[in-house]
Amino acid sequence: MVSHGRWGHWQSWGLEALAMDQKGFRRGSFQSATSDEDMLEIAGASMEFSMADDDPPLDREMGAGFSLYNGGGMNGTSTMMDFLEEPLPGVGTYEDFNTIDWVREKSRDRDRHREITNRSKESTWALLHSVSDAFSGWLLMLLIGLLAGSLAGLIDISAHWMTDLKEGVCLAGFWFNHEHCCWKSNTTFTDRDKCPEWKSWSQLILGHGEGAFAYILNYFMYVIWALMFSLLAVLLVKGFAPYACGSGIPEIKTILSGFIIRGYLGKWTLVIKTITLVLAVSSGLSLGKEGPLVHVACCCGNILCHLFTKYRKNEAKRREVLSAAAAAGVSVAFGAPIGGVLFSLEEVSYYFPLKTLWRSFFAALVAAFTLRSINPFGNSRLVLFYVEFHMPWHLLELVPFILLGIFGGLWGAFFIRSNIAWCRRRKTTRLGKYPVLEVIVVTAITAILAFPNEYTRMSTSELISELFNDCGILDSSKLCEYVNDFNSTKGDDLPDRAAGPGVYTAMWQLALALIMKIFITIFTFGMKVPSGLFIPSMAVGAIAGRLLGVAVEQLAFYHHDWAIFSGWCSPGADCITPGLYAMVGAAACLGGVTRMTVSLVVIMFELTGGLEYIVPLMAAAMTSKWVADAIGREGIYDAHIRLNGYPFLEAKEEFSHKTRAMDVMRPRKSDPPLTVITQDTMTVEDVETIVTSTTYSGYPVVVSRTSQRLVGFVLRRDLIISIENARKKQDGIVSTSIICFTDYCPPLPPSSPSVLKLRSILDLSPFTVTDETPMEIVVDIFRKLGLRQCLVTHNGKLLGIITKKDVLKHIAQMANQDPDSILFN
Repeated sequence: MVSHGRWGHWQSWGLEALAMDQKGFRRGSFQSATSDEDMLEIAGASMEFSMADDDPPLDREMGAGFSLYNGGGMNGTSTMMDFLEEPLPGVGTYEDFNTIDWVREKSRDRDRHREITNRSKESTWALLHSVSDAFSGWLLMLLIGLLAGSLAGLIDISAHWMTDLKEGVCLAGFWFNHEHCCWKSNTTFTDRDKCPEWKSWSQLILGHGEGAFAYILNYFMYVIWALMFSLLAVLLVKGFAPYACGSGIPEIKTILSGFIIRGYLGKWTLVIKTITLVLAVSSGLSLGKEGPLVHVACCCGNILCHLFTKYRKNEAKRREVLSAAAAAGVSVAFGAPIGGVLFSLEEVSYYFPLKTLWRSFFAALVAAFTLRSINPFGNSRLVLFYVEFHMPWHLLELVPFILLGIFGGLWGAFFIRSNIAWCRRRKTTRLGKYPVLEVIVVTAITAILAFPNEYTRMSTSELISELFNDCGILDSSKLCEYVNDFNSTKGDDLPDRAAGPGVYTAMWQLALALIMKIFITIFTFGMKVPSGLFIPSMAVGAIAGRLLGVAVEQLAFYHHDWAIFSGWCSPGADCITPGLYAMVGAAACLGGVTRMTVSLVVIMFELTGGLEYIVPLMAAAMTSKWVADAIGREGIYDAHIRLNGYPFLEAKEEFSHKTRAMDVMRPRKSDPPLTVITQDTMTVEDVETIVTSTTYSGYPVVVSRTSQRLVGFVLRRDLIISIENARKKQDGIVSTSIICFTDYCPPLPPSSPSVLKLRSILDLSPFTVTDETPMEIVVDIFRKLGLRQCLVTHNGKLLGIITKKDVLKHIAQMANQDPDSILFN
């Protein structure tokens, strides 16, 4: 059996928001803790350990929560101690900031399933239980889809209303946003945004909306509302759920790889993230709600797991559910169920079996259907910027599409480097101590710069919708103010026309908006409010794409006799679709930042409903990934994982260095020898001395100190719980009692105290490698089996240990990085 290790003790952890107390081992300190609100909670226990500041050879990273096996090996399911009929609570569970034991969890689930299958042949009731157990996974997916879809609809409706609240209020009912307020108005189509029911703040306060004073008042109200929303958001996050800030995707990737961060997917996080996400989006900050919706959906999945014993008690099964929940989150964020499944597979999931693929698809389907039933935007679409194009594209247009891909890759690499540098500065300087002030300052700067420009004043989703839009006859947007010649109009398609003054005005306003979005997003992403990156990245790309699209359109209009246009773009034809360029640019920039490829293209064509545009999207997405990878290999989420020091072993990277297990294992030559426990010669007092005097999280058990022949591996947590309970419940257990890890203990004098038999907490099959094993094989084993540690032997004798932390440190050293950067900070 594979034993796993504790990921250490840290003074404060990744989001700098929760201080973790140092823990000291005391006899009698065991307490059961079974709160549902803990993130990936196991009905278990919290033990207090003493953690010294040194970093010893057998590290404390080797975690609490190891397996219980009897001599039956991997699938053995013995009771915890010989004198007890039931396992003790807390044994075999995990502490906070531990990595789960994937192999043990899967083994336990197989044992459970085998037992249910065998019992189902005995009675009708057992057969019904077997059927309900098989059906529970699909029922859980249904509930996750319903809850995620409902919350997404609530967030969409609330954010739309509160965004409009910055500019005015509806007299017919303050709960109506601008668009809904004007639905029943009798105004003409061109004046549809100026209905009498909707009043701007200057109209409401001054009685008129014209003039400099009215403009200043509207400006002031816009900034005040933005500051109020962002202040409330950051105070709620700081006061109630520090884990609700940020995107959440880097942490979810880490959790899905097997790490435990308690509270990250709890009830409070869900409630506060839902509320503050609405506030943050409404404040006008350069952030989106799509990334945080994945976090919200995973919170739903984790909380609903508590309804089903199969998922509540098994961490590996729970992570399969969380993978499906992530797919549901993307499904409701973009109205793209298939894209959501592919996103979960490509971007966030560590372990994704075929069964999870089917269930992810079902959860994404239910979530999208639920959101469609709510119809948050009143247009039967799942997203605000849904658009349909009908004009075909020409092969020569691949050149500007690839240029957009290059721009997306350059922007992605620039953004990642700049944002990581800023976030590192936030962590290492006094700036990080003032999260509220930082949010207020960034909001004030954003609002002051945004209001004068109509393209930054509107919400980013509305901006993307406007940029994706293909101009029709009735469009009143500045972007559609062309010089019309209706004599050449054929059906619904408008020919390429000369740009009017409105288009030129829109162009320089969009250019200013592009510069603002590029720089303000760097400082916004990573603040202590919920902040997604999908929408700002898409906005940057959509602006660049629209600018390029209009430029190519005007070039084709004025120079249709050029060789590159003459074959396919005749005068009076509708050749160029600027909205398509905006869509391709959005995909390129999003790909440059996240390094998504397949899922990105599928999300984009589900957004637009245009299958014929897959090739332009693929060309732009691949170009942006190649360009960005040439500058820096990491996407934004992997970069934040490394910045926060999360123990994430990237499966995509190859390890090509010629080192061996003996080069990485501990103890090193200068270190003291490895602390071991002998199988049948140490007393309770000896073991307690070892536990209290060291900070290790587990101990190899050997035949004797001289032979060093390996018997098994026992966890510190299990030892503490076993000894404490034996002292309380078993007569004759005193400090001089011998602890025996074998079936047959050596004979003792009649006057000696009772023997404490702990064979059942001993892992008899710890994963071992020899000292000559190449590290590329060891790294592969750690990745594919999800190990936390393995023991190193030579001719059957124990030499040392390699933990997951050692592997990560070694990879960092080989890449010429700071090996201590992987400490969870």
